Amino acid sequence: MKQPVDTSLCTGNNASVFSSATDYQTKSAAPPAESSGFQNACGQIPYNMTNDYMFRAVLQSNNKVLRGLICSLLHLSEKAVVSVEITNPVILGEAVTDKEFRLDINVVLNNHTLINLEMQIANKLNWQERSVMYLCRSFDRLNRGQDYMEAKPAIHIGFLDYTLFEETPEFYASYKLINVKNHQKYSDSLTLHVVDLSRIDLATEEDRKYHIHEWAMLFKARTWEEMKMLAARDEYLQEASETIFRMSADDLVRKRCLDREEYYQDLRSYERKIEQDRIEHEQDLRNYERKIELDRIEHEQDLRNYEKKIEQDRLAHEQDKRNYEKKIEQDRLAHEQDLRNYEKKIEQDRLAHEQTLLALAERDAQIQQLQAQLEALKKQNP
Repeated sequence: MKQPVDTSLCTGNNASVFSSATDYQTKSAAPPAESSGFQNACGQIPYNMTNDYMFRAVLQSNNKVLRGLICSLLHLSEKAVVSVEITNPVILGEAVTDKEFRLDINVVLNNHTLINLEMQIANKLNWQERSVMYLCRSFDRLNRGQDYMEAKPAIHIGFLDYTLFEETPEFYASYKLINVKNHQKYSDSLTLHVVDLSRIDLATEEDRKYHIHEWAMLFKARTWEEMKMLAARDEYLQEASETIFRMSADDLVRKRCLDREEYYQDLRSYERKIEQDRIEHEQDLRNYERKIELDRIEHEQDLRNYEKKIEQDRLAHEQDKRNYEKKIEQDRLAHEQDLRNYEKKIEQDRLAHEQTLLALAERDAQIQQLQAQLEALKKQNP
């Protein structure tokens, strides 16, 4: 949270300067404080223009500053600007119950071009879509029956205190509708400009020619000494610096700036919580992925062990099969050997039987011969 100016650091009675400056009523059209008050200011600036309420207060309360800023951003000469009108003014210093109310500034330039200015210091990760939506809303202003040629060109200018595209950082970028193949411009009706306040170091020669980098430095100035050095370079920067000083002296404006600071502080706390949750989620995810990987490795190890066991069982089975087949072959050979032996024995028995039959036949023949001889003898000797 930013603190009020430390008057103990100032030379001269800066506190009395602020006291007299607070007589300016923001809700009225009171004249600005004398520049001598700003010249005597020193120390820390309570709220610079990166505070979107201070941004709104300064540009709404001083049309010359608004003109100078638009001329710088759009590369226009002072003579080219006939009129600059804010179409959505607010009552500065009035209490706002909704801290998320929009503080972007809608401007009509020369009664022809619609411009939307917005200060955004918190990266809500939706700027591209948001800025395009605001731009299209600004452009879509035709009433029923109006010709399309009557549509006024729309420009959206965003001041961001962060880099939109980290891979291609740029201080001041401009976007239009173009042909993606040959870069032929399609229309000048829609234009987006983005000022990256965090990369003033990338300002080009053209950016410097039109003092855009000096406006960015003024927006981010933290001390009155720093702002006075910038103010000395240009009448519009001088006017803007004195208006910031005048707005800083208004109690109601400071209160609204504080409300916005607290809102963004809450937003940053919320974003930090979101970031912590995201980191924890990513850590949980990494732990889960690590567990999945460990489980996968363990599963693959189990699978390898199982496959190894299956292979061992297969080899054992094949060995058993070979042993069984060898046993079967041995049994077959033994059986065939036994069969041959049995057949050999049968043959031997058959031959022995035949030999016995022959012997018996010879014996029968001998018996018959002896009987015949016996009969012959009986006849010879009755």
